[in-house]
Amino acid sequence: MPDKDSILSNIDISASENKTPVSFFSEVRQIIDEARSNAVRSVDFCRVQMYWNIGRRIFEEEQQGKDRAEYGSYLIVNLAKDLEPVYGSGFGVRQLKFCRQFYRLYPIGNALRSQLNWSQYRMLIQIQDSDKREYHNIRYICRLKNSLKEK
Repeated sequence: MPDKDSILSNIDISASENKTPVSFFSEVRQIIDEARSNAVRSVDFCRVQMYWNIGRRIFEEEQQGKDRAEYGSYLIVNLAKDLEPVYGSGFGVRQLKFCRQFYRLYPIGNALRSQLNWSQYRMLIQIQDSDKREYHNIRYICRLKNSLKEK
């Protein structure tokens, strides 16, 4: 399979022969690249929302339990036993505990930042100090904005 540069060099040559500006091809490539990037971010944010909703349901269900600590532990272990065979290891006890903690720290779903992916949120929810967590939250977003400016 030919590499990207050889394909692009052939396109650029044909562009000059057809008197089509090379910038046209660059613009179309940019549209495609941006759409792909947006698609990835959109999928990432859907994943974040899924984990937030799982955390919300765990939290709500726990609040109905009589002995919260014991019931919460029981609930998550049994939920993981139900989910893992169907959806894989990404829904084990540890992950479900992260989901619950995620909801506890970010109880307003509309306030979730679409710029952050689940890996970044997982790192954030492990930071105990809320000021440090917010600092890193802002830092992630600034980094993302800077990387988008460079493109």
